Amino acid sequence: MISFDDRHGPADAAPAPAYPDLSVPDWYRDAKLGIFVHWGLYSVPAWADVLDRSDVTSENAYARHQYAEWYANTVRIEGSPTRARHEERYGLGRSYEDFADDWHPADGSVERIVDLARRAGARYLVPTTKHHDGFCLWDSETTPFHAAGRGPGRDLLEEFSAAVREAGMKLGFYYSGAHDWHVTDFPPLHSNDELFALRRNDPAFAAFAAAQLRELIERFSPDILWNDIDWPDAGKYDGPDSLQQLFRDYLAAVPGGMVNDRWGVPVHGVLTREYQDIDTVQDEVFESTRGLGLSFGYNADESAEHALDGTELIRLLVDVVSKNGNLLINVGPRADGSIPELQAAALEQLGTWMDAHGAALYGARPWFHDAVTTPPEGVRFTLGAGADGGEALNVLLLDPATGPITLSAEVSAAVRGIAQVPEAMTSGDRITLTPAKGAAEVDVVTLPLR
Repeated sequence: MISFDDRHGPADAAPAPAYPDLSVPDWYRDAKLGIFVHWGLYSVPAWADVLDRSDVTSENAYARHQYAEWYANTVRIEGSPTRARHEERYGLGRSYEDFADDWHPADGSVERIVDLARRAGARYLVPTTKHHDGFCLWDSETTPFHAAGRGPGRDLLEEFSAAVREAGMKLGFYYSGAHDWHVTDFPPLHSNDELFALRRNDPAFAAFAAAQLRELIERFSPDILWNDIDWPDAGKYDGPDSLQQLFRDYLAAVPGGMVNDRWGVPVHGVLTREYQDIDTVQDEVFESTRGLGLSFGYNADESAEHALDGTELIRLLVDVVSKNGNLLINVGPRADGSIPELQAAALEQLGTWMDAHGAALYGARPWFHDAVTTPPEGVRFTLGAGADGGEALNVLLLDPATGPITLSAEVSAAVRGIAQVPEAMTSGDRITLTPAKGAAEVDVVTLPLR
């Protein structure tokens, strides 16, 4: 295994100037909302330990992992609730990889997933192509461990690609670059340190990962390459299958394509933040991602107490966009491809709101001002299109039920400095914002720019 100094890869790997320009494209900044789809073998057992997490600590967090898509790792940990449940339900002789023959998505399920994403207002969709378990959702020449040759009997990425393009959306692909537990002999991971240390970095595995990524690029031309955790260190040096060459070839094949920041090299595309709250307006574009519940993969034990409802989802999207981010919200389909009712209801509610107020988000940019670096409580701002087509400051009221909000004198002065404020909203040196009558979710007050 090649040694490395930290989680950014080996110290003597290719330096930043060896990589092409990975700037975030404008189409992505305009899109604002994407749908992540975690769907795979883990959707068959569909379980993670979430019913009582009061005693989860850093020492047992991996044995009590909240992500159902980590089932293949958690089930191998001695004494884990997942292992105990697996043995009780499936027996000692049933391996995780046997689920490859038990997974049977329903006909038309991919198209229904994509249609729900479109109706929710998403402008791009990112399905998993291969998670850490190593099971490929496309008909790969690199391994027989794939959806076309096992239970599904179909190239699911081909279906996603066709449906996403037909819906007029951008297509992204999630790929697990650092981990493929199907072709490794490492013990199960027990900590964040092991997450980066117990991964294959040898030339053979780097070539295997590069071959899979090239298949995805050449066959599907994805608009986003969304890698997870890291990349094999042997693939970070110069050469025909080096990561820097893969990026060059990708951008030549897909002008305007984008990568994320999880490659373990000294350059990045969009920054990603997973289950994190961002407090302030960010100078650099980022992508906030999380599941609608506690997991990305479907967990049959999750209920309403674990999940965002539609109003919470709308507020999350508004908050992220106002701070210079996109939201990549995840759905975890059941094994048959149906979306759990809690997730579908939240996305349907989001779509209805976006139909009415999406102009305040799509194509918008954050407002940078010292007075709003940390937005006032209950209020968010975007710069975008007004009702008349001109530029406007959109003031978004997160909770209309609380009634009118009076901005501080400092924020009021900043608003008046950029936007035309009706006299009816002002009292002395302060602006009062009143939600529309009957507004139940985030309301929008649009102020034309000066």
